[in-house]
Amino acid sequence: MNDNTDILARLRRDLAAAADPATLAGGPRFFKEPVRLYGVKTARVHAIAKEYLKELQTLDKQAVFALCDGLWASGWLEESFIACDWAYARRAQFEPPDLDDFERWLGEHVSNWASCDTLCNHTVGALLESFPALLPRLKGWCASPSRWLRRGAAVSLILPARKGLFQKEIFAIAETLLEDVDDLVRKGYGWLLKAASEADREAVFDFVMANRARMPRVALRYAVEKMPPDMRAKAMGK
Repeated sequence: MNDNTDILARLRRDLAAAADPATLAGGPRFFKEPVRLYGVKTARVHAIAKEYLKELQTLDKQAVFALCDGLWASGWLEESFIACDWAYARRAQFEPPDLDDFERWLGEHVSNWASCDTLCNHTVGALLESFPALLPRLKGWCASPSRWLRRGAAVSLILPARKGLFQKEIFAIAETLLEDVDDLVRKGYGWLLKAASEADREAVFDFVMANRARMPRVALRYAVEKMPPDMRAKAMGK
């Protein structure tokens, strides 16, 4: 057994040992789709991921990404979280071609909103913030048959949106996904607009008012959630 394979074997033993019957029993209620769970509390999953980071420092980025491939391929929810943490820990070394790996993980392995959002909010978001020239790739995600790529196009910009970045691209993504048939995609771009409103409330309000006749109610509700009551009432009014 090589050292890298041994890392995953030890990690999986740690996850199994940390499993909690109550967490395992209650976990599926957060998802509409089937999820494969060890039953480890999320905070403990991230702590276990962190425990391995010092050991991973001896590996180059591509070796770490290869480990992440193994974690994603397993189908376990907790292992997907650890893959996201390990990839994000290398964000100072990110380069544009890394988006190929992230897109592959999202398109081939993500099967639930939690894995999607954990990967996109931090790992993909950090890459896009460092390399804005990659933003046009999200247009292709918006047109994908995969609900996770379409949701990912929106939620990858949540953290930049809160900083007031990429407003043009944010509105373009919201416009493209405006009438998407998938509830999780609608919630995703609604969440993106809500995040953008933290930096520029008026711009988001103007976008919502211009498009509210076509926006599904769930997306509209998310988008205006942090606005003052009078603005929410105007946006949500019949």
